[in-house]
Amino acid sequence: MLTEEIERLALSLPGTEENAHFGTRDFRVGKRIFMSLPEAGRAVFKFTPDQQRMLLEMEPGVCAAVPGGWGERGWTSLYFVQADEDLVRQSMETAWRNVAPKSLVKKNGGSH
Repeated sequence: MLTEEIERLALSLPGTEENAHFGTRDFRVGKRIFMSLPEAGRAVFKFTPDQQRMLLEMEPGVCAAVPGGWGERGWTSLYFVQADEDLVRQSMETAWRNVAPKSLVKKNGGSH
């Protein structure tokens, strides 16, 4: 997947806006970040620790916990250039649901 494709996919999710923090582009719903693009070919998603564990078991080659405390709280790197498009899409939607207001999630089909 290309950076442009991942950006377009993120911005297609309801209520998503692009912003930046500490010089890194991010995508958020309201003030809550669900994905950032810290460097070429890598996206970082906001997962719960359980979601992260499951993904790391299923996709060890393309996913890794962010080092330190952020990773312990579920933040996970996904190297999207080598990743399957469905994996990227599902990961992004999961991260979006993790931060989006419940009313917005419900209005947009709950769990995809």
